[in-house]
Amino acid sequence: MILDWFTAPLQYGFMVKALWVSAFVGIVCAVLSCYITLKGWSLMGDAVSHAVVPGVVVAYALGIPFAVGAFLFGFGATVAIGYVKENTRLKEDAVIGVVFTGFFAFGLVLSTKIPSNIDLFHILFGNVLGISQGDIIQTLIAGLITLVVILLRRKDLLLFCFDPNHAKAIGLNTKLMYYTLLLVLALTTVTALQTAGIILVVAMLVTPGATAYLLSDRFDRMLAISVGTSLLSCILGVYLSYHLDVATGACIVVLLTLLFVAAMIFAPKYGLLSQLRLNKLYSQ
Repeated sequence: MILDWFTAPLQYGFMVKALWVSAFVGIVCAVLSCYITLKGWSLMGDAVSHAVVPGVVVAYALGIPFAVGAFLFGFGATVAIGYVKENTRLKEDAVIGVVFTGFFAFGLVLSTKIPSNIDLFHILFGNVLGISQGDIIQTLIAGLITLVVILLRRKDLLLFCFDPNHAKAIGLNTKLMYYTLLLVLALTTVTALQTAGIILVVAMLVTPGATAYLLSDRFDRMLAISVGTSLLSCILGVYLSYHLDVATGACIVVLLTLLFVAAMIFAPKYGLLSQLRLNKLYSQ
């Protein structure tokens, strides 16, 4: 019975594709998630994910791959955020709110004015079960570029995220690191677009790293935990979506959230139960 639960979906080609594409996207998002968590850029991920909407619509109108338009507008939004932040007195969170809502609204306007067969629901919430061969290739290219860039600059990016002032003091080009991180953030958003959609990609970019951050103080271990929790959620989420007949991306994010809640409560050092025990000891 249990074996049938796992093997039944594998009889369908679209389910096999959904499983390995989701797993690949989960790995890419989990790796970047650790850097975003250390940098405190969860809102930036939200901004990029919403800013790609006009890019998708424009790409359709011009007959070019969705990934190209999504990346250009996503990265453009992050550059705009950086420029406005550096040249005004506004704080980063305010700038992010203004820019990403503006891009998102512009995308909605374009989607209503440009005749197309774009399904806005699939853009917002993903459609990994119906992913085409062309979209798979785009996802693989964007994801592999992201992983290669992070691998090549992993130490510099880690120092920049952990202590940018120290990174600047030792001669590291922090502006280059800033835009490199924005670049891979935009690429990762494009990677996860088909799996989780614009709305849910934020959770895939933030939750694995946040969960791992509660469970470890060492970055290499944090990275392993992040990838492990993301992979588990993606694979199990695809299976559950098949058996329960629910949205795949949403199912993945629900599992990620449940793992985060479990870590928040039961983490041996930073969990709520552990903190409660420490408070009782100190109060005695």
